[in-house]
Amino acid sequence: MTVAAVREFNRFYTATIGVLEEGLLRTEYTLTEARVIFELAQRDDTEVVTLRSTLGLDAGYLSRILARFEAAGLAARQRSAADGRRQVVRLTDAGRAAYATLDSRSAGEIAALLDRLPHPDRERLGHAMSTIRSLLSPVEATVTLRALRPGDLGWVVARHGAVYDAEYGWGFAFEALVAGIVADYGRQHDEATESAWIAEVGGAPAGCVFCVRHDDTTAKLRLLLVEPWARGRGVGGRLVDECVRFARDAGYARMTLWTNDILEAARHIYASRGFECVSRAPHSDFGAGLIAETWTKEL
Repeated sequence: MTVAAVREFNRFYTATIGVLEEGLLRTEYTLTEARVIFELAQRDDTEVVTLRSTLGLDAGYLSRILARFEAAGLAARQRSAADGRRQVVRLTDAGRAAYATLDSRSAGEIAALLDRLPHPDRERLGHAMSTIRSLLSPVEATVTLRALRPGDLGWVVARHGAVYDAEYGWGFAFEALVAGIVADYGRQHDEATESAWIAEVGGAPAGCVFCVRHDDTTAKLRLLLVEPWARGRGVGGRLVDECVRFARDAGYARMTLWTNDILEAARHIYASRGFECVSRAPHSDFGAGLIAETWTKEL
């Protein structure tokens, strides 16, 4: 990714959504003014200092915008009842009418833009936008877990193959192993005793884990993956915790898993959740010098 590529995308996107026009959405308001109106519409009263911080605007610039809004009858400012040193601002009825116009036209234009895309492409667009947001504003990104949907099994195989080859050089041998596990799960899993989850960060797929039956009393944690860009947000821990919770609720007495000693981040998660390494053995299934480990946890 280069600076030129980001700038080119910015030019494309601003032209596509029409923010370069003199008046946004065929109104008299600039993009910044419309954004101020939107923020003010989210609550009855807003402290000016909070508004300035939220939008990252220069104090003088924001003050001039609010003065224009007051002159046009769109907003009213007054001293805060809680702190007389601060100002609060609210939209008038005319201001809320302006917001309703902007909101309706914006929704209509985005709907028209999406109508040109088939549903799978809308999903791709949503994931791409979520990825951009989570990368550029990681603090705001929300981690959520959901059940599998059609298409997720292929994603699990593809991302395991790509990530583990890029980081460890495990190649097709490992991807084939994952494909077999996923195929078995997709063909014949028991929903009462087996499950799987996709983690999303800001709406974009960021990881996965599977809980499958080993025997009547033992569940097996399999295919834990966290995307490189999503690490450091607690995704792996959330996935393991959910897997353990499900196994316990399903009536298993213990959980087991198989891993490799070079997967230090995953091993740290397992140890922090009470798993213990009970056996180690060298192998060369995906490359030389690997040490396989079996970990267990009593539920």
